[in-house]
Amino acid sequence: MKYQAVVIGASTGGLGAVGELLAVLPGNIKVPIIVVQHLSPYSDDYMAKHLNEKCSIKVKEADEKEKLRPGCAYIAPANYHLLVEKDLTLSLTVEPRVNYSRPSIDVLFESAADAFGEGLIGVVLTGANSDGSKGLKRIKDKGGLAIVQDPESAEASEMPRAAIEAAQTDFILKLEDIGKKIVELLGDINEY
Repeated sequence: MKYQAVVIGASTGGLGAVGELLAVLPGNIKVPIIVVQHLSPYSDDYMAKHLNEKCSIKVKEADEKEKLRPGCAYIAPANYHLLVEKDLTLSLTVEPRVNYSRPSIDVLFESAADAFGEGLIGVVLTGANSDGSKGLKRIKDKGGLAIVQDPESAEASEMPRAAIEAAQTDFILKLEDIGKKIVELLGDINEY
């Protein structure tokens, strides 16, 4: 089965980590990438603009009811949970914080796991809490694949450690190897 989407969660140290991972992905990647980075509720769309300038793929802030498109990375806006609906559109909510966070990685991962099932790759990067661990477990329970940043290579190791404990992780990799592994898992980009 070919993978249909990649979800990425990051917190402390995540701007650099997400940037390094996305920079490795080719512009013709044929799946959407959906990202939750814990942000201040008052953040603007700097992260999406900054990463769009650095990366081959298009990077943008997610919009309500936006249809997922291949070759694009969608960043959760500050102070909104980002979800993937069954019809593969994005939705934004201001439901209560989960794991002290809005956006929450678990909220994204759980909704994406329900939408994509075994066609989903979940990635947990650096962070200082346990957000993402329940969502990564849901991805595995639905037949998807789990990648976690090696805690020793993370700026903050708590989130990767919690994810490894919670979910049967397929790959534990240094940050610089995660993007290459995603490209490898997706196969020849030109096949799609």
